[in-house]
Amino acid sequence: MDKEYVGFAALPNQLHRKSVKKGFDFTLMVAGESGLGKSTLINSLFLTNLYEDRQLPAASDRLSQTLTIERRGVEIEEGGIKVKLTLVDTPGFGDSVDCSNCWLPVVHFIEEQFEQYLRDESGLNRKNIQDSRVHCCLYFISPFGRGLRPLDVAFLRAVHEKVNIIPVIGKADALMPKEAQALKQKIRDQLKEEEINIYQFPDCDSDEDEDFKRQDAKMKESIPFAVVGSCEVVRDSGPRPVRGRCYSWGTVEVENPHHCDFLNLRRMLVQTHLQDLKEVTHDLLYEGYRARCLQSLARPGARDRSSRRAPRRSRCPCCRWPRQRS
Repeated sequence: MDKEYVGFAALPNQLHRKSVKKGFDFTLMVAGESGLGKSTLINSLFLTNLYEDRQLPAASDRLSQTLTIERRGVEIEEGGIKVKLTLVDTPGFGDSVDCSNCWLPVVHFIEEQFEQYLRDESGLNRKNIQDSRVHCCLYFISPFGRGLRPLDVAFLRAVHEKVNIIPVIGKADALMPKEAQALKQKIRDQLKEEEINIYQFPDCDSDEDEDFKRQDAKMKESIPFAVVGSCEVVRDSGPRPVRGRCYSWGTVEVENPHHCDFLNLRRMLVQTHLQDLKEVTHDLLYEGYRARCLQSLARPGARDRSSRRAPRRSRCPCCRWPRQRS
């Protein structure tokens, strides 16, 4: 008599079908000074136009401009997989004359999402929790400086324990290859010197194929990513049309790995490490915030402070009705 097949091998397929049906949520924040190509890069990464209704302020309006937080949502579907992308933008960052503490609204926003998730997780309805936590922050660095500015260091130091940071050098076509490599090394040295933690790529499993290990090594070596964004299709640069930027000296191809790190950044965000970014946010960053909240409640004196509320009226031991004051 043949033994009945149990079928545990079908469990991954069940999880895959359930995840595909439910869809995926991902929240991406972009920060950095204006003019570094943040909007163009986001549109290039996800092949969409999230900023079609944006109006750029005049130069005179930027003198008194303050940082604001903007949310934009879009649903992206590819191969039957739906991803609800929420983009958190920070227009006005570093644009005013006095930039002191201009990063505080960003810190408050990230902590508010943690607080909201903690509140929902402690509530009665835990099945339909909306995850609005920021899973990744692309921080844009100017290619025209000599590394990180004091404002960059202050911002990264304020948020590096609250969100996954991926440093990006914007408008990298303004640099020669040797200049780009020198700037990357300078930024890496500054991050290490300032003890700023950025997103760390997980180690590859031993059973991964060699191509994946090679791509993963290239992505790790590319940090900070020197990127160029463009949604314009160039047809005169070669035998096939490409997305790029035309100059008098030639064409910069966005998806050419010899020109910039756009492919490595897109592969990391979309193909290989999106789920890991969410897991690090939940298991490490959010748990750290949750532990700090619980520790603050357990400190000596916290119970005494909570008991300093209005005293309850004494009740009669016989009828349990509140006693009347004499």
